[in-house]
This record gives sequence, structure tokens and C-alpha cells, in this order.
Amino acid sequence: MSRIVMKFGGTSMEDLERIRHAARHIEREVNAGHQVSVVVSAMAGTTNQLVAWCQEASSLHDAREYDAVVSTGEQVSAGLLAIVLQDMGISARSFTGWQVPIKTSDVHSAARIEDIESGLLGKRLDEGQVCVVTGFQGISSANRITTLGRGGSDTSAVALAAAISADRCDIYTDVDGVYTTDPRIAPKAQRLSRISFEEMLEMASLGAKVLQTRSVELAMAQGVRLVVRSSVDDPEAAQVAPDGSNSGVPGTLVCDEDEILEKQIVSGVTLAKAEAKITLRSVKDRPGVAAAVFGALADEQIIVDMIVQNISDDGRQTDITFTVPDAEFDKAMAAITSDKDRFEYDSIAGAKGSAKISVIGVGMRSHAGVAASMFKALSEKGINIQLITTSEIKTSVLIEEEYAELAVRALHTYYGLDKDEA
Repeated sequence: MSRIVMKFGGTSMEDLERIRHAARHIEREVNAGHQVSVVVSAMAGTTNQLVAWCQEASSLHDAREYDAVVSTGEQVSAGLLAIVLQDMGISARSFTGWQVPIKTSDVHSAARIEDIESGLLGKRLDEGQVCVVTGFQGISSANRITTLGRGGSDTSAVALAAAISADRCDIYTDVDGVYTTDPRIAPKAQRLSRISFEEMLEMASLGAKVLQTRSVELAMAQGVRLVVRSSVDDPEAAQVAPDGSNSGVPGTLVCDEDEILEKQIVSGVTLAKAEAKITLRSVKDRPGVAAAVFGALADEQIIVDMIVQNISDDGRQTDITFTVPDAEFDKAMAAITSDKDRFEYDSIAGAKGSAKISVIGVGMRSHAGVAASMFKALSEKGINIQLITTSEIKTSVLIEEEYAELAVRALHTYYGLDKDEA
């Protein structure tokens, strides 16, 4: 008998019909003899409404009361799913984050999980009960309800799977797995049967929306094997084996690199639009200047992505180019131009409307020339590269946004990721 955590997001909990559909997925695993714990998000749209009410009540609302309000969405989902399961003849009980308890830091609306006491859930699972746990929330040392930030239910599910020593954690979403790129951009994109934690982490951070970055980081650190599956698939389909193999069922296993026998050079191509580029020209090249620039941006909670520095021949000046989200462009420009003398640059230039294209693959570690081939493929399409950054398993370039989808399709084909025509 294996233990499984099944996570259902907001679209899977959208209404009672979808909740009953999710319950049939759970029933399949229960009938297969597994011990099942379920983590649920709020019904689609509920959290947005709760947040809006908090903001309407007061623009300077108390963060503790904000968490008390927005955490109720998951409680409704968990209770309804438990009722539906009970109506199907399945022993089930809902648990809020504080009942488990899921202990978190005291940072309201962005708490981090510190510990999960698994004794109560373990006992109920051993008794054959399905434990339906609210995602996205926990309890602080001050005995207050906390929330983990948007998308936190994925993190809740992974943390719970680690706490109860689950054999795997199934993330049910509105797609049937992780694809080599967005099928809406490249119709020939293929679903990956397996992907490494590192590749998934890069893809999640570079634009892929299938899994939340924090949840992948936690899964990699705790060794929790994930399976990304579709909640809209037929629940009567053959189950995933306890070891995570698909047994013919659509889905993607996220696991250690060692479990992937044949590593592709490139496993996927990602796209992040709405990137803005800012360049500081003739910055004094001395210790502390870069720290001052990026410290000012950090003080404004602006996330900086790509950074490139070019030092002049005489070593006295440098140009610093970096990217921020389009939505943060004006705030970033204001932060840098507010005190020009402090940052010691001659001029500043910036523009919105770029896109970041990345190719990712653990096979890049052992193959030379991946970056060069990427540049060649883009040049053949007449696409100019503005910035380049690399890591051990990733190469990213910044290009004009109007060429973004063409670049994705070109690279997808160039690296042999297109699926064969039937």
C-alpha cells in the first residue's frame, strides 16, 4: 500500500460538477488500495473576490485579517469535496491548515512552511480515511492563520507529501503534463513523459505556468516525486503506478535526473513576454556602485532578471544592462533617476516590449555548442539578439517581442522537439 498526495487547483474545484469529477479521480486511487491525502485550492475566482473585498474594505488593511479572510476559500473547497466523497461512500474528512497543523513563519500573506505535524493525518490515513487538506495556508507561532502567497497550494501539497512520506505527489491541473513548449504557440509541441527537477525549476521560473517555482524547489530539496496530470481526463483511466510511471496515462513525472535514462540536449523552449530593458551607460567602475543600483531596485521590491555588464578598455567605466517586467519599468526608471549622482552614470536608456526565450536541458551539461546553435537558428530567421545569459542547463536571449513566437517555433523545430505527424 502506498501513500499518495493529490492536489487539485482552482479550475478543478470550479463548481460542484468539477468537484465531483475530482472525487472520481480520488475514488480510483482509493479503490486501488492507496492511502490518499488531498490538497485543494479555492474555487476558481474565489480568492480574487476575497482579496478585492479586503482592498475595498480598507486600502491599508491588517495583514492578519487579510489572511483570515482569503484563507476561507480553501476551507469551502475542502468541505465540499469531503461531503461529495462521503456521499460516494468514501470515508473522508476535511482539515484546515491549523488543524493539521501546518506551522509557518509569521510573515502574513507570504508565509513559509516551517514544519508539518503528520501524526494526526498519518493515523487517519492508516484507518483508511481520505484526508482533504486546505492548501495555501497554515498557522503562525502567534496562533494566527497565515497564507503562503498566490499559488501556495502546490507548495502545501509538496510539503505535505514530504511530511507523510508519500510515494508521490500528483498535481492535477488543466493540462495533461509538461510540454516541450506552449502548444498554443507551437502546435507540434510534445508532452514529456519525464523531466528532471532542475529542468522543471528552470522552466517554471522562465515562463512555464504548469508548476509554481517554490513547489518545485521544495520537491527537489525533499526528494518528492511529482506527477503532473490533467483533472479533466477520464477518471476511469488506468492509474499511475506507485513508482510514478505513467502506465499509458497522460502525465509527466518530475524526478531526479538519475531516473532519466536518455537525456535530451534540449528538453524545452520557454517564452516570457513583457520584459523591459534598462541600460546605464558609463557607470564608474568601482566597488559599491552596482550594489547601490540594484539595492535601490530591491528597496522598491522590483525583480531584476537578466544582468549584463560591459567594462571599457581602460577599466574605468562600465555599461550595465538589466531587465525588469514591463509593469515595473516606470518604477525602476524612477528609482534609478531619482539620485543620479549616487549611482554615478552618464546616461540611462530603456524600453518596454522585449521577450526572453530560453532553451533548457540537462543534456547541455555534456554537449558543447548549444548556445552557438541557438544563435544560428535565430539568425536564420533574421531575429536580432539583445542580451544573452547562460547557466549549466539553460541559455536565454532577449529579443524584440514581435518575433517571440516565431523564435519559439524556430528553436523548437531546430532542436528536434516537434512531434512526428501521425
